[in-house]
Amino acid sequence: MDETRVPILVGSGQVTQREADPAIALSPIDLTAEAGRKAADDSGAGDALLQALDTIVLLRSFSDTSWRFTCPFGKYANPPKSLANRLEANNAKRLVYTHPGGNMPQWSVNRMFEMITRGELQAAMITGGEALATQKNAQRAGIELNWSEDPGGAFEEWGVATRGWSDLEDRHRMAGAIFAYPMIENAIRGNRGRTIADHGLEMGKLFSGFAAVAAGNPLADRRQGFSAEQIATVGSDNPYIGFPYTKLMNSNAFIDQSAAIILTSVAKAKELGIPKEKWVYLHGCADAYDHWYLSDRKNFHSSPAMSKVAQEAFEMANCTLDDMAALDLYSCFPSAVQIACDEMGIPLDDPRGLTVTGGLPYFGGPGNNYVTHSIAEMMNKVRANPGSKGLVTANGNYVTKQSAGIYCTEPTEEPFSPKDPKIYQAEIDADKGPSVTELANGDATIETYTIMHDRKGPSFGILFGRLSDGSRFIANTPDDLDLMLEMTSNDYLGKEGKVKEVNGVNIFTPS
Repeated sequence: MDETRVPILVGSGQVTQREADPAIALSPIDLTAEAGRKAADDSGAGDALLQALDTIVLLRSFSDTSWRFTCPFGKYANPPKSLANRLEANNAKRLVYTHPGGNMPQWSVNRMFEMITRGELQAAMITGGEALATQKNAQRAGIELNWSEDPGGAFEEWGVATRGWSDLEDRHRMAGAIFAYPMIENAIRGNRGRTIADHGLEMGKLFSGFAAVAAGNPLADRRQGFSAEQIATVGSDNPYIGFPYTKLMNSNAFIDQSAAIILTSVAKAKELGIPKEKWVYLHGCADAYDHWYLSDRKNFHSSPAMSKVAQEAFEMANCTLDDMAALDLYSCFPSAVQIACDEMGIPLDDPRGLTVTGGLPYFGGPGNNYVTHSIAEMMNKVRANPGSKGLVTANGNYVTKQSAGIYCTEPTEEPFSPKDPKIYQAEIDADKGPSVTELANGDATIETYTIMHDRKGPSFGILFGRLSDGSRFIANTPDDLDLMLEMTSNDYLGKEGKVKEVNGVNIFTPS
């Protein structure tokens, strides 16, 4: 066996910064560099491993991803180069800045393991970091920070640049995760036949398990160990963000966290003297995506891509869900977890637990980089229990881009060779949803909906509906506070009414 073409993970590092003074706190790149050094030290090879890196992949920051998190303190012109300079990784000639997506850490591991098998790299780091808590604190305090830097040079971009919502969805203000996932959640509630109150408590029960894990994780941001009732109950400290989600059901983006993992070939690990007890193999993996825009989905309560990714990953690893000792399911919102469990056949109360970190609402939701933390923590879990296996799932956009990895300290029985995703992606693409009517008029029925809130209360409503011909449309509700309050307290799924297009925007009025 050519050990230069056998890929392994050898190092992991995580950092959570809690510095209250923005003038002292580390910048996003400095925070990420700290995680990178921790990962190198974790391997036992330290600076020698950093010098051996030929590739650095940096997860795109939220400030470069979403209008909601734009940084007012400048911009890094070449983020991976700035990071390489801080790490003194002078031999890293391939510098990558990914496109957005919570799937991208696992996707990058999958691709880079393949690159090692082809002899295209020998040592690489996958890393990312966010300092949105410091950014927010500085803005509130009126403190000016300087996060501008231009080290020159160019970088590659990996992934898909296409944003997660369509122009039609954008016109109806569905322009981000906090708008899309609540509509997915209400569709799940309708599919399960639950009342608003009952489903709220079920979401609370689900996420209380995540909060309990976070309470025991010193790296977690929220360690209070919230109960189901605390998570589900709406109040001044836990308001609705997008109905039916309270604040404690949303991914917690305003944190300062970074993580890094390092992969090498077996030959390079031996050359650097990295002990075998540090080695972690990827036994199975897969990547797929559902129809890109929510408007085009067959329904809003399932994910054919998630089902296919699990099937392919387990098949490649020659194992089953029962063989997993630990799980970390992507948990930006309850709907992502519920759909993952449905598609993989995982009980919501699985005794193994559904997270090793505490999840995005409680551990922290560091932008596109959360799954780097998942993988880093899963490495700790399988190293502590040699021979055990752990499953990590990753999700990008709005239950759109799916990725999974199965990790173990034991070598794989067969050479690493995942199936080309194009083979199974065609099946998913062929399973189309209903046609979409862009300018909708006439009798209609609500398919799913959300009421977005600001600090004053209900702000605006978004819904998907069906016309009498079966086609789907997206619409807003009228700017009617009483109606929006009514829609949060009484079930409007399946509600009939009329939709009318006004200047390119559909407005649905219930009967």
